[in-house]
Amino acid sequence: MPRPAPLAERQKKPVFQDEARFIRSWLEKPLSIGAVSPSGKALARMMAAPMDPDRDGQILELGPGTGPVTEALIERGVPEERLLLIEYNPGFVTLLRNRFPRATILQGDAYNVRGVLHGVLDTPLAGVVSSLPLLTQPVPRRVRLLRHCLALTQPGAPFSQFTYSVAPPIPLLTIGDANAEGSPVVWRNIPPARVWTYRLPSA
Repeated sequence: MPRPAPLAERQKKPVFQDEARFIRSWLEKPLSIGAVSPSGKALARMMAAPMDPDRDGQILELGPGTGPVTEALIERGVPEERLLLIEYNPGFVTLLRNRFPRATILQGDAYNVRGVLHGVLDTPLAGVVSSLPLLTQPVPRRVRLLRHCLALTQPGAPFSQFTYSVAPPIPLLTIGDANAEGSPVVWRNIPPARVWTYRLPSA
């Protein structure tokens, strides 16, 4: 079997094509797409930063789109085969499977994370990174997603979520025993954004 091409070579892609895909998808279903363009490299790196490549277990990515955060996770040292992606858009699913053939990529609704992962996940996750448009959803649905994801992770494992808002995407008064920490603003992203990381205390 031929060896996969190096990451840098394998993931060279026309940026404008990805921008066009995002704009087209956003125009078709604006509430299901978190942005009109893929995350910039600085924001993608900030989202990947809480993930520990040395922690055993898979890392789950919600709403990967065209894969900028996926690339950042791999650049951080997370092996591609340890990545588990849930993407709703069938066109993006096809694209992701071509770009990241060793990752596990599932088509489904990430807000039903337990249903989508039923029969797929057999050990606790090492972390979750989310690009979902949480602010388009009511607060109870955001809280439910966080709780379901944290229930699937190891104690102390991170759940990171980007937001364009000044306030945390999942209000701090709703997260129970979980801890939350906001990143500095990523001014180089358009529009500027920050990342919030939630986690349950380690045992």
